[in-house]
Amino acid sequence: MAEATLLISSKNYSSWCLRGWLIARLSGLPFDERVVDPNDPAARAELLLRSSSILVPSLIHDGITVWDTLAIAEYLNELRPQAGMFPEDRHARTRCRAISGEMHSGFSALRSSLPMNLHAHRPGFTIWSAARADIERILTIWHDCFETWKGPYLFGERLSVADAMYAPVVTRFLTYDVALDARAARYCRDIMAWPDMAQWVAAAKEEPQEITELEVEF
Repeated sequence: MAEATLLISSKNYSSWCLRGWLIARLSGLPFDERVVDPNDPAARAELLLRSSSILVPSLIHDGITVWDTLAIAEYLNELRPQAGMFPEDRHARTRCRAISGEMHSGFSALRSSLPMNLHAHRPGFTIWSAARADIERILTIWHDCFETWKGPYLFGERLSVADAMYAPVVTRFLTYDVALDARAARYCRDIMAWPDMAQWVAAAKEEPQEITELEVEF
């Protein structure tokens, strides 16, 4: 039996569940998945951005329940510091926390206009100015990291919590055919080639549920 349980909802639509799952995999802590029905009213409200809080994913370990994605990351980092989920260098570690926090609390226009949908591919999708501003900010964050820590990931040779936090953005860029420069496109390919990411995407594409509101062509 695994040491922990991670509650998740839709693998196709839930960017937060993808983040939490990747973070848990980064930690190396053995865990079982428990899937909450996406048609459950609370889970559906979260997926449609109509909930005031995000309670899934939720990690259950040693009698403790942690439901905020960054709190899950910090909990697992305390539990398994040997996993190196945050960079060792103080400058890099501080930036990792800052840009992860920015992803956690920001980019609302991107979230609402370009919802995560791993089944879909929408070339020629119209991206309005508010979402475009979010995209430009994300690309600035990425390029600042590439310039400082030289890639291939945001903080160098090793995947970090920040890469897990931005992984759903990579899927959005691919789903909605967002034009990217060569360096950002290469990062997206590297993230999609991450074995844990490939495993999640494959499972998402087998998922039968459809949420009509998230299948709308904007």
